[in-house]
Amino acid sequence: MDAQLQNTGSTADREIVITRLIDAPRELVWEVMTNPEHVVHWWGPNCFTNTLEKMDFRVGGEWNHVMHGPDGTNYPNKSVYTAIVKPERIELSNGGRHKGDPDANFDATWTFEVVGGQTKVTIRLLFSTAEARNMVIEKYGAVEGGNQTLARLSGYVSKI
Repeated sequence: MDAQLQNTGSTADREIVITRLIDAPRELVWEVMTNPEHVVHWWGPNCFTNTLEKMDFRVGGEWNHVMHGPDGTNYPNKSVYTAIVKPERIELSNGGRHKGDPDANFDATWTFEVVGGQTKVTIRLLFSTAEARNMVIEKYGAVEGGNQTLARLSGYVSKI
């Protein structure tokens, strides 16, 4: 499924919502999302690699990583986990550390819903302003990158 900008009242112009149905049990998808030994293999858009600096998966814990683009550009990320409800939901506050883009900060909610024997993964990104959301869509290709990330997640779980 492609990203959709859902109308949720006053936040609709500040959100990106991306969903994908993954052919794997929720417990496996949760494990692949929360275990750094797995995350490093699938996180990010196509052709990106990652250097995982820290992944302290607990409320208040930090997740620091650098995404390496195929053109050699580095995209440092720092997130703090704000809520964890195993195996249903992960919330985090993401602050991109890319110089010059203080508006690349957002709150993310990942949900994992059982649909038959599959898992529906929904990513909801909430930005402080519509302008910040639009900048991330236009400058960083956030919608396409999110779709590719979920496709990589789906491909990875199908191999393990």
